[in-house]
Amino acid sequence: MSNSNPSDLPLWVRDRDSFLKAASEDMGIDWRYIEEPDYSRQNKSFAQESSFNFPEGSLEAIVHNLVRNLDVETSYKQDPNQWLTIVNDRFTVRSNNSSPYTAQDLAEQGTYNVLIEKNEHYDPSRETYESASSIFHTAFPDGFLWELIEILSPPPKVTFKWRHWGTFSGNYKNYSPTGERIEIVGISVAEITEDYKIVSLEHFFDNSSFLNKLIKGCPMHSDNQST
Repeated sequence: MSNSNPSDLPLWVRDRDSFLKAASEDMGIDWRYIEEPDYSRQNKSFAQESSFNFPEGSLEAIVHNLVRNLDVETSYKQDPNQWLTIVNDRFTVRSNNSSPYTAQDLAEQGTYNVLIEKNEHYDPSRETYESASSIFHTAFPDGFLWELIEILSPPPKVTFKWRHWGTFSGNYKNYSPTGERIEIVGISVAEITEDYKIVSLEHFFDNSSFLNKLIKGCPMHSDNQST
């Protein structure tokens, strides 16, 4: 499953631009926001700030592309039956040993509400898909970027280390931005099929430290800091 010829690889493990180009030509996709997404702003930030550039066709590049393309689908394709990155009828995702969620859960609730556990700074039960997306897109207008760091174990259960990062340059709820670069480092375990579709995905990371950094900014309304 490593060092494959990129031209022989399934579409869903090719680079995100190729994946999106093919998706844009499919008139049957039910886009969440009517049109396919524009990642040009994020691409610019990623090109400047990413730390790794894995050879095309390597296992690292395959997993990196697969996870990023899954994010495209969970964020922008409303119908999980149209997601190419997963085995839809078997797929589950969870974080920090929480209860598992299905693809339909992801489509309805959104990644943030599924993966962030309830805490004093964020309550997923009080947020919709749209409100959660708005909160974090506002806080990170240049994107909250993701990249693979290294592969720790091979398929069919791939364990890998990753980092998520972005510049806190927009408001987070009632807190003003600090301009700080905020980073999360985590470990994930993905069970994948021989054709690189995800059966299950488990994430392990500390979301409390991430959220604590978002409330360092000055409260914008001292009388109303509800979370």
